[in-house]
Amino acid sequence: MRVQDNPAVGRIIREVMTEYGAVGCNFSIADPEVNAMYEAYAAPDAAFFVVEAGGQVLGCGGMGPLVGGPADVCELRKMYFLPELRGTGMGAKLLAMILDAARQAGYRRCYLETLGTMGEARRLYIKHGFQAIHAPLGNTGHSGCNAWMIRDL
Repeated sequence: MRVQDNPAVGRIIREVMTEYGAVGCNFSIADPEVNAMYEAYAAPDAAFFVVEAGGQVLGCGGMGPLVGGPADVCELRKMYFLPELRGTGMGAKLLAMILDAARQAGYRRCYLETLGTMGEARRLYIKHGFQAIHAPLGNTGHSGCNAWMIRDL
């Protein structure tokens, strides 16, 4: 990701979250980092990527430390695709890049929060080794999420 990708990434996050009804202070759409993702993921224990096609950013996702969680657990964060990118196989490729970055940063497990209504995303996560858990981990502030998953790295 480049700093000049910040506006496109913020727009994607807001569009996709709104599409799924994930709006308000209990969702990551309200996180201050949404408008400055490049800066928010510049630390060595974090990574953020964009997916481009035709010179336009169409998807994004990353990882960073799980706030309030164990030091060896990262959180998969803000992985969103515009409709034209969904179903192209790019989700699996981006997820693999994110999990590889997490391993390289020294994490042993990866946690995520999502919505039960995000069926495509949940199927992708399950296909790639994530397992549902019954309660959230850490202190992300995203109490609007109702599905939590984790996997070993």
